[in-house]
Amino acid sequence: MGSLQVKSALSQLGRDIQTARKRRRMSVADFCSRIGVSDKTLAKLERGDGGVRLETFAMALLALGMLDRLAEIADPSSDATGIGLDRDKLPERIRQRGRHIRTIPTKSKDAPKGTVVVDDDEGTAF
Repeated sequence: MGSLQVKSALSQLGRDIQTARKRRRMSVADFCSRIGVSDKTLAKLERGDGGVRLETFAMALLALGMLDRLAEIADPSSDATGIGLDRDKLPERIRQRGRHIRTIPTKSKDAPKGTVVVDDDEGTAF
């Protein structure tokens, strides 16, 4: 069972891990001991078998110095669809409730005529 797209993505991930291992000149036995699996499990991982635990993929990435890439897979800040959906939910107008700002006309000679000074107790005026 499973989607063809998922199988293809896992297969590509397995091939990429195998290529990275070979580029680092790591033998199967050495790599297996580093990630704590048998050579049969490594063969499944490098084929992209969907039955391999996610932890095994993560350990392989750690041994290759690529674990940071795992954290980027579903990073919300790069989720264009999710960001777009959130943007659609934003209100067009935001009303402040229960907050009163007092305005006091200035009498300063330096300020232009009609300038208003905002007395903001919270220090958040612009």
